[in-house]
Amino acid sequence: MKSFMYLKKAKKQRMKPRIDKIVIVEGRDDENAVKAAVDAEVIVTSGFSININTWELIEKACKGPGILIFTDPDYAGESIRKRIAERFPNCSHAYLSKEDARKGSDIGIENATAESIITALKKSVVISKHESIFTTEDLLRFDLMGSPMSAAKRDKLGRALGIGSCNAKTFLARLNSFGIPREEFYRNGQALFTGGGTRDNK
Repeated sequence: MKSFMYLKKAKKQRMKPRIDKIVIVEGRDDENAVKAAVDAEVIVTSGFSININTWELIEKACKGPGILIFTDPDYAGESIRKRIAERFPNCSHAYLSKEDARKGSDIGIENATAESIITALKKSVVISKHESIFTTEDLLRFDLMGSPMSAAKRDKLGRALGIGSCNAKTFLARLNSFGIPREEFYRNGQALFTGGGTRDNK
C-alpha cells in the first residue's frame, strides 16, 4: 500500500512543469509556493541582506544551469532583483503582477496561485542590449502613461508580456531591453484595451 502511495505521489510530482534554471526568491514562504507549483531548485535570499554563503550559491548556480530571479512585485523585491542583476547581468527575470501577488494588503510570491506562478516563470526573460524600438508614443497609444488608469493598464499589459508591474519609465525600458516584439505588444494591447481597434502604423 505504501509503495502504491509513493508511486502515486511521484507521478503527481512529475506532472509539474520543470524549470531548469535555479529560481531565486526572497523568503521560505515564496520557496514553498514555487515548489508547490513547479519542479525547480530554489535559492532563498532571506530579504535584502544577502549573506556571503548565499552569494556563493547564486554564483555557483549562475555558472551552472543559470539563475532566474523571481522576487516580490514591490519596492523591496525590485531592490533585491536589481542588486542580484548587477552582479550577474546574464540572469533571467520572471515577474508576477501585483494583482496575482496580492492577498489583502500583503504583496508577495507566496500569495500567488500555482497557475500564476507557472505562467510567470514560463514567460521569463533575459535583459540584453536591443535597439530602442519603443518610444513614449507607443505607451500613449494605450494610455499607459499620463492617465489615472495608466498604472492599472501597465499592470495588465505587463502581466500579459511577462515584464511585471512598474512605472512608465521602467516599463518603456523593459519593453526595449527585454526585446519584446512590437507585434506582441500591439496584439496584447489591442486585446486588453481596444478590442482590436488600435494598430501599429510603424
